[in-house]
Amino acid sequence: MRFKNRVPLHTAADVKKAKYAGSLAAEVLAMITEHIRPGITTDELDRICHDFIVHKQKAKPANVGYHGFPKTVCASPNHVVCHGIPDGTVLNEGDILNIDVAVIKDGWFGDTSRMYTVGKVSDDAQRLVDTTYHAMMAGIQKVRAGATLGDVGHAIQKLAEEAGYSIVREYCGHGIGKIYHDEPTVLHYGRPGTGMTLQAGMIFTVEPMLNAGQRDIMQLKDGWTVVTKDNSLSAQWEHMVLVKDGGFEILTPWPDGPGRFA
Repeated sequence: MRFKNRVPLHTAADVKKAKYAGSLAAEVLAMITEHIRPGITTDELDRICHDFIVHKQKAKPANVGYHGFPKTVCASPNHVVCHGIPDGTVLNEGDILNIDVAVIKDGWFGDTSRMYTVGKVSDDAQRLVDTTYHAMMAGIQKVRAGATLGDVGHAIQKLAEEAGYSIVREYCGHGIGKIYHDEPTVLHYGRPGTGMTLQAGMIFTVEPMLNAGQRDIMQLKDGWTVVTKDNSLSAQWEHMVLVKDGGFEILTPWPDGPGRFA
């Protein structure tokens, strides 16, 4: 059901379906990990993800054709902030890469993204990747019924800026369920106690994008790819989150476990 500002409050049956779709999206990102290596192209990675979703999971790639997007995943290396279109770009030793995937299963959307390192990366690149993950989790850990979206955004902003990074403000998290991008809008910055009050049954993504340099971005002529204006590195992680009375549940947990992030 929805309450007055259109944010859906999902039933237990809804949550089960959303969680299954989320688990499939997370499974794609776990599967592709072994293929991330110097010399592979982002187009090859996209093809592998597409075949896995369609043939193994019997699901539908949500991004193909979405507002004209031509590929299955968004592949965003190095200074690409988001929405990178997979193509002949070859990954090189030392690159960092975000892959963002969404699937549709039985009418429900699963959406998640994850950072990858290509071979050995610089200490600065690794620190950005790690801090962005911790910023996402700092926001998620504020999620509970009765908290506000400002609490979530503030936790992300505080951790990121104290580490010396800037937050991209043009893109945000979003409600998700039977609609890909729904209410609420989840900003990755804010003030505690402000914004919408969270209610049990809400499902949304938390997906901060942090830049090593300035937060200014620009979109390329392809109409999708977004890059940092100063050519600095950018990183992003994304989870789907359920609001509960006592806290939260991540609906896109990694099937291979959190590894060193545990």
